[in-house]
Amino acid sequence: MTPFFAAGLLSQPLIMVLLILSFFFALYAQYRVSSAYKKNVKILSRGRITGREAAEAVMSRAGINDVEITEIRGHLTDHYDPTNKRLALSSENYRGTSLAALGVSAHEAGHAIQHKVGYTMLKTRMALVPITQISSQLLPLVIIGGFFFHITGLITLGIAVYAVLTVFHLVTLPVEFDASSRAKKELVGLGIVDRDEMPGVSETLNAAALTYVAAFLGSLLNLLWLISARRD
Repeated sequence: MTPFFAAGLLSQPLIMVLLILSFFFALYAQYRVSSAYKKNVKILSRGRITGREAAEAVMSRAGINDVEITEIRGHLTDHYDPTNKRLALSSENYRGTSLAALGVSAHEAGHAIQHKVGYTMLKTRMALVPITQISSQLLPLVIIGGFFFHITGLITLGIAVYAVLTVFHLVTLPVEFDASSRAKKELVGLGIVDRDEMPGVSETLNAAALTYVAAFLGSLLNLLWLISARRD
């Protein structure tokens, strides 16, 4: 079902209710990430391998030796930069030996593997980054003019902005799910984590996945709301 067709079936009041529910779902997703990480960062792996070592081992097995692993500040600021081939890990994951640290680090290494093998959805997401950044910068204008003042031109702009964001978040879902799947497989395959330790890794990564689902739903519902507003 396309957003335009869906907007024709859903009334504005119903879409608003769904938006409110998606807001609370986003809060729940953030809570799940925080609680799952806080719980599993306290559980040290038996192998005592650090997140940096785990990421390096996962990439080495995939034949990747040209990606720099760096330590960065912040909490859960971990990410893979495909442009500069840099895998950045927050200090608690870079140096940590917890199940949470290993899961997050291997997940980011999973993105490096996607990059190496030319994973289609990652390439698509990378191509969408420039226009997504521009769309994000236009959001304040859209929210003020479109949502609150119903200025027709800004509603149309808002539809374009949220269409871009919705597509980006939709493409992000398989990218993140695939990276987590690769991470879980490699952690066990390399003997970094025993099978009975995997629930802690999975809990951390599955909780993180909820935030991407929440972002997609939020963008989609905002898009539907603006389409219905222009229609009315």
